[in-house]
Amino acid sequence: MSSIAAQPLSVAFLGLGVMGYPMAGHLARAGHRVTVYNRTPAKAAQWCAEYAGTAGPRQAATPREAAEAAAIVFCCVGNDDDLRSVVLGEQGAFAGMAPGAIFVDHTTASAEVARELNAAAQALGLQFIDAPVSGGQAGAQNGQLTVMCGGDAAAFAAVQPVAMAFARACTLLGDSGAGQLAKMVNQICLAGLIQGLSEAIAFGGKAGLDMEQVLEVIGKGAAQSWQMDSRGKTMIADQFDFGFAVDWMRKDLGLVLDEAKRNGARLPVTALVDQFYADVQQMGGNRWDTSSLIKRLK
Repeated sequence: MSSIAAQPLSVAFLGLGVMGYPMAGHLARAGHRVTVYNRTPAKAAQWCAEYAGTAGPRQAATPREAAEAAAIVFCCVGNDDDLRSVVLGEQGAFAGMAPGAIFVDHTTASAEVARELNAAAQALGLQFIDAPVSGGQAGAQNGQLTVMCGGDAAAFAAVQPVAMAFARACTLLGDSGAGQLAKMVNQICLAGLIQGLSEAIAFGGKAGLDMEQVLEVIGKGAAQSWQMDSRGKTMIADQFDFGFAVDWMRKDLGLVLDEAKRNGARLPVTALVDQFYADVQQMGGNRWDTSSLIKRLK
């Protein structure tokens, strides 16, 4: 958790999945009064029970109710449609937020929906920050996420010290949509990197090398990466029941490829690796970690 201090606020958190649950917990432990909403109410009740000793955890029946007293509404749900469902409409968060309140979306979604919701927020006198995260479940649990933001600079300045409860870095990268576009850059990098690491480990294994020893050696040179350090040994051991799921990666790469069609970027490797992940899904690996790309090569 960051040492940056934030004045305790009334905040809301919508979506208590593998990322949102610990992120909301860090906000509570930092002294904020957190109201939570989750589509499955039992999960929200569990969260409130776990954080009963903090400043005032509360469960809301709707996003609107959760947002009513919140200076900042944080959100982390599945996709564009999930996001619209908790933001818009009579029971959506925007309907409950007070003028000047800020909505911070940590969902990995499209830049298009970020711009759409930013425009809707502005029409209501609200602020919207798109703020997808990198660091996975472990980063959320450890309060070490990297947060990529797009939106108004003044709104970001109000959000940043609060978000540092669960982040190691929280950076404004441009106007509305810039956070989502930066997350797409992140996923493009990962796709090629994981495929390269998979091919390297498979090649070394076929060549009869002790791949744990090889990775230890080359991990001290130019080939070093977080993926190699954190997933190399588990890839060798055929262990994939953890981490960032293949289904989620395919959702993210779908966003990337859609955006590339709009902006004219050429992404031949990313498109190929997306199809490799489709192969892993066909193998039953929907919930395997993204490092399971190597399964295609063994």
